[in-house]
Amino acid sequence: MNQTPLWKLLLVAFATVVGLIYALPNLYGEDPAVQVSSRTLALEELQPRSVEALRVAGLTPTRAEVEEDRLVLRFADTEQQLKALDVVREGLPQGTGVALNLVPSTPAWLRSLNALPMYLGLDLRGGVHFLMQVDMVAAVAKAEERYVSDLRTELRKEKVRYVAMGRGSEGGIELRFSDASERTAAIAVIDTQFERLLKRESEDGTMLYLSLGETEQDEVRKFALQQNLTTLRNRVNELGVAEPVIQQQGKDRIVVQLPGVQDTARAKDILGATATLEFRLVSEGHDAAAAASSGRVPPTAVLYRERNGAPVLLQRRVLLTGESIIDAASGIEQQSGSAAVFITLDGKGARRMSAGTRDNIGNRMAVVFIETQIETKMVDGVAKKERTEK
Repeated sequence: MNQTPLWKLLLVAFATVVGLIYALPNLYGEDPAVQVSSRTLALEELQPRSVEALRVAGLTPTRAEVEEDRLVLRFADTEQQLKALDVVREGLPQGTGVALNLVPSTPAWLRSLNALPMYLGLDLRGGVHFLMQVDMVAAVAKAEERYVSDLRTELRKEKVRYVAMGRGSEGGIELRFSDASERTAAIAVIDTQFERLLKRESEDGTMLYLSLGETEQDEVRKFALQQNLTTLRNRVNELGVAEPVIQQQGKDRIVVQLPGVQDTARAKDILGATATLEFRLVSEGHDAAAAASSGRVPPTAVLYRERNGAPVLLQRRVLLTGESIIDAASGIEQQSGSAAVFITLDGKGARRMSAGTRDNIGNRMAVVFIETQIETKMVDGVAKKERTEK
């Protein structure tokens, strides 16, 4: 009566063995490593270049392998890791992400069983904690500036005259008219085209005050917050942190926790980088290859290089900047079925893009990505800012 069936004993033994196997990765600890990531170059191409640069400097990684979307170079101690960081940064092309990290030293046979160590948070592992605040006042001000541009267009189209228009000193939009009849005509246009704007008239009948409703302001703030969340998630991917925490806190703050990150300065640089876009027409009729080889660039053009290194001459005049973009989303282009990015422009930007493309049918247009990063290298006691244009 007191004997336990054999199958129960075997089941307990099996569960114990499985539990021990999947607990083993926690006993192996972590290796100091330098991780490399790139959006433009293949990691298989970066691996031999990194190893060769380390060999010349007299450093040998214990293991160099591609893990998911990053190249991981492991070292025996943190002293070699710190030396290798500078060597790899100098030996790889500009724009390649290089950072310090601690990676699990789990053997390959355990990883093949998907046996991974338990990831620890900041309280047990250390790392970086950032609390960022989104400038909601600037986001609302930007929306008001777009309305000012659109209002000018519509009022001119309807031949409604006004004396002055612009943002008020305390926010909102102010319009001044010469008489009440013009103000009444403007109200009719606003009620038709901009029904979401709140209106308030002055006592003398010459001023009209417009403001965004609370619902629309909330939408602007939410969109600004989501934009920042998406940008931060993309940038954290460059650091290759396992199980980062990126979440909203309150109405205008974002918490970023990066467990195990050693290079706090590099993490701050990556997360704090600013970027924008420029749309430029290609300078047709000029030989980009000849300009690149001779160094003689036409005065009306600027020399850039595409991702594959091919030279291209773009017009010096900027057709449009990223400030005119109010929304962007990925999707599928209906005619060709290929991947596409759909961009929504404000009124002023839409007019400039319409005129620019209408006058250049058959020509090419380039999108220039401009990123400004703060490097941790100190020059005369000042952190060096580096500008990258692609």
